Amino acid sequence: MFLNHRSPAILAAAALAAFFCIPPAFSQSEFEEDFDDSGKTWQEIAVQLPAPPTPENLIPFYVSATATQTFAIDEKSLSLGKDGVIRFTLVSTSVSGAKNISYEGIRCASFEKKSYAYGRDDGTWSRSRRDQWEPIVRNSANRQHGVLAVDFFCESKGVAGNRETLLKRLRNNQPINPKTGG
Repeated sequence: MFLNHRSPAILAAAALAAFFCIPPAFSQSEFEEDFDDSGKTWQEIAVQLPAPPTPENLIPFYVSATATQTFAIDEKSLSLGKDGVIRFTLVSTSVSGAKNISYEGIRCASFEKKSYAYGRDDGTWSRSRRDQWEPIVRNSANRQHGVLAVDFFCESKGVAGNRETLLKRLRNNQPINPKTGG
C-alpha cells in the first residue's frame, strides 16, 4: 500500500529525470555546423565595370584642408553588392587639374578597400594589377577612403543604408556622425 500511494509521484519524477537525461537527436557540433557562419569564407561577387563617369553625375565630397586633391563619386556607378561591398567610381583631381579615375570598392565588415580598374582617357578601363583588399587608412592627407567609409558608407561594420540613402548623404554632405564628419 505504501508503494502504491507514492507510485504516481515516483513515476512522474522518474519520467522527468529520464526526459532531461535523453541525449539530443543531434550533436552540438552538427548544430554549429549548420548554423555557424564563422568558419565559412567570404566570397566576392564578379565585378562589372561601369560606364565612364560624366561631369553631371559627379558628387564631390570633402576630405581635409591638407588634401592635395579634390574627390568626387560618380553617382551612376555606386552599387551595393550582395557580398557587402560598396562599389563606385572615384574621380580625383589635382590642383593643376589632372584627373585620376578609378573603380573601387569598400568592404565595411573588414574596413578594407580595393581598386578594380583605372580609367583611361579614351573612356575604357585598365584592370588594376594590385587586385587585393587593403586596410583603409584614415590619417593621411588624402584619406578619401576613410572619409567615405566612416562618414558616408559604413556603420558598426555594416553598410549604413541602401544605395539611395548613401547617395543622399553624399549629395547633402550629411555624414553619419556630424561631429566627426566632414
